[in-house]
Amino acid sequence: MKCLSLLLCLCALGACTAKPPPAERKPPTPISTPFDTLRATEQRARDVQQVVDKAAAQQRQQIDAASQ
Repeated sequence: MKCLSLLLCLCALGACTAKPPPAERKPPTPISTPFDTLRATEQRARDVQQVVDKAAAQQRQQIDAASQ
């Protein structure tokens, strides 16, 4: 019985070796929700609207310049 307890103690001490720390974990990826696609579509619509507004402003300037 003494040999068994001595063996268990040695195994426990042997398991506590100086191992290098584990590599840093990557941050968890964000969980996708059903609203992600809706938000992406909404952002694309905003971007398109900005392009259309810019083109309309340029066309107004051209019309104003031609009428003067």
